[in-house]
Amino acid sequence: MAGASPAVPPQLLDDPQEWLAFGRPCTPAGSPLPADAAEAGRGHPESSTWDSHVVLEGMHCAACALTIEDALRAVPGVLQADVSAATHRARVVWQPGRVLPSHWMKAVLNAGYRAMPAMDAFARAQRQRESRRALWRWLVAGFCMMQVMMYAWPAYVAQPGDLSGEMEQLLRWASWVITLPMVVFSCGPFFASALRDVRLRRVSMDLPVALGMAITFVVSTAGTFDPSGIFGKEVYYDSLTMFVFFLLTGRWLELRLRDRTAGALEAVMNRLPDSVERRDDATGTFARVATRRLVAGDTIRVLPGEAFPADGCITAGNTHADEALLTGESTPVARPVGSHVTAGSYNLQSPVEVRVEGTGGQTRFAQIVALMESASLQKPRLALLADRIARPFLVAVLLAAGLAAAWWWPSDPGHALMVAVAVLIVTCPCALSLATPVAMLTAAGTLARHGVLVRNLQGLEALAQVDMLVFDKTGTLTRDGMALQAVHTAQGWAADDALGLAAALARHSMHPASRAVVAAASAPAQQARWCVASLQEDAGLGLSATVSDNTGVVPECKVWLGSARHAGVAPEQGSSALQVVLSAQGPDGVLLELARFDLVEDLRSEAPAVVAALQQEGVAVQLLSGDRVQAVQRVAAQAGIAQVQGECSPQGKLDALQALQAGGHQVAMVGDGLNDGPVLAGAHVSFAFGRAVPLAQSQADFVVLGDSLALVPQTVLLARRTLRVVRQNLWWAAGYNALCVPLAVAGWMPAWLAGLGMALSSLLVVLNAARLARGLPALPALPALADAETSSAGKAPQSPLNLAKTTLEPV
Repeated sequence: MAGASPAVPPQLLDDPQEWLAFGRPCTPAGSPLPADAAEAGRGHPESSTWDSHVVLEGMHCAACALTIEDALRAVPGVLQADVSAATHRARVVWQPGRVLPSHWMKAVLNAGYRAMPAMDAFARAQRQRESRRALWRWLVAGFCMMQVMMYAWPAYVAQPGDLSGEMEQLLRWASWVITLPMVVFSCGPFFASALRDVRLRRVSMDLPVALGMAITFVVSTAGTFDPSGIFGKEVYYDSLTMFVFFLLTGRWLELRLRDRTAGALEAVMNRLPDSVERRDDATGTFARVATRRLVAGDTIRVLPGEAFPADGCITAGNTHADEALLTGESTPVARPVGSHVTAGSYNLQSPVEVRVEGTGGQTRFAQIVALMESASLQKPRLALLADRIARPFLVAVLLAAGLAAAWWWPSDPGHALMVAVAVLIVTCPCALSLATPVAMLTAAGTLARHGVLVRNLQGLEALAQVDMLVFDKTGTLTRDGMALQAVHTAQGWAADDALGLAAALARHSMHPASRAVVAAASAPAQQARWCVASLQEDAGLGLSATVSDNTGVVPECKVWLGSARHAGVAPEQGSSALQVVLSAQGPDGVLLELARFDLVEDLRSEAPAVVAALQQEGVAVQLLSGDRVQAVQRVAAQAGIAQVQGECSPQGKLDALQALQAGGHQVAMVGDGLNDGPVLAGAHVSFAFGRAVPLAQSQADFVVLGDSLALVPQTVLLARRTLRVVRQNLWWAAGYNALCVPLAVAGWMPAWLAGLGMALSSLLVVLNAARLARGLPALPALPALADAETSSAGKAPQSPLNLAKTTLEPV
């Protein structure tokens, strides 16, 4: 069976309990379900659609990817199949009621390839076996090449009459003996792939290569066995061995580089431990269990050096955690008793006991993995173009080789076949198929290591063309948290009472202003006093609900919390602070203003430098916000943004964005992902700061996991660099073929030189893309940021709650 080790029963992966090891339940459209639905899918697997990921063995090119996709899509019950030629991974969306994993994996096997669970230990072992086999084939080819060149050398340097016929024939026989094991062992995968293609009546990049190898060996063998025949004039063992050695060198180096770049996804997916110590409530002892057997409420013990297998709260012990995967920052974070830990972060210091709160698809780690999996299987427009032309191009290669052989055959049949071999080899479009996906995936891996997740690979192409970048204000240019500066209440209301009522509504919202109100309401009893029903949130405006007083002092009424317009009152003139207004419907139906809360927000320290860096790179910057014009202008002035628009509703932001697009601008939008869904989806490309929003619900193309605004312009610069690398790769691949094909057809390029050129072209494409893995580009305008950070070193940051306590003014 494809997809399992020989020691594993073929039916193992058909067990629904195993499906979570390499997939997750999803909707019929193919998008992952929320956590509660995932748990429902665990109990009733046949009632949902599943999204599974597998690693593929035996594929080498875009044509292979298309073949596997066609094989999977032909299976009844498989709704969607996406295969990446760069990562050798596939995503399969299937219905358990109609098909099982063993069935669609068998379809992959029948197509000539093998599939195995992407999150299984067998996948890692298979990668190691593949690398070892490639190394051995390369070493055998290198040894045979050196021996054959030693036997061929006398024929190159001998003068007429120096070599007798018997000696020349002896050298040919010796070369044939040495070449034979190389053809059988080192060239075996190429011949197996070609025979599979012939049997299935299709073409892939291995077919012309295998034809070239077979023709060269057959012609040389015929010349060895029959020196007086039509092919006896010359043998080409040296060209064959050199060609195979160069080709295997390129493929082995390409494999190593691919594992280093695109292999980052597998490293992330296998970050969670396979097992963990779980406490038995009956005996109080700890025993190791499989990580996927954990459920909410379990108590586990995580040792130093282990990754936390689930989200939870520390109940015993103190430690430090490495949360670089979640934030992009490698600085360890203190995690004392009572603090929360996240799946995928590492325990660095001492053993701790953790009460499990979220497992599987409920964790933020699972959301990150899902986004990375999705991005790794997406195909940018340029890669789709290469996929579409791969098969027709290969057919054209075979026709060109046949025509070249026919042209040269009357003058010299042996030379004619070697010309055809050179054409077959030199035109193999490996470099063309790798040009775009390798560069895009390398850039995506680099961004992920620095805390930026790429949800859409097409976004890298769009971002490279951006000339206008639009910022949201709250939670984006300003810090995510706000602080309560002052409370202004109506007559008869105390500040604590007003704060308690406002917090009772605000605790149902994730908006930064709502969180600031909740943080400032330090008395839980005041919040518990109010019973909230029929709560509604208008994105970007505020909250409304029906509120009743548990003490019976205040009658049940409708209450509004949000902007002055939302609360139905007039905005205060001349105030520069952000105000949240609390109003209620009186007995006579008239809206009564109960309190105003002045909130202050801190501009991110790096914001001015980021804006300057973007403008220096030719990207215009604009600020759109739903806040009052005065507050927006104040933040814009501090950040150095000239174009400002305030008091925008979500639809108003979208209208402004569409007006910029209609003016010919390529627009990127940066928001907090909470209430900017329409405008993030409407932009050519978009960023969201994802710390406060479920990643699966974000509409952005890029999700910034950390808290650094500098990642936005750095991503823009990396996208531009990536597109330059893609263009360089495509121009190189096109120029190489334009130069070498005429030389091969004219008979001026021997097979070994064609093999060297083919291997070097593919290797150059991969090496050029590997430059993107060095890190994010430096920003020329960021010394100001470094100075600001240096000047603030040693100061303990204050939370919004602490700021609220220290700046709250008496009424």
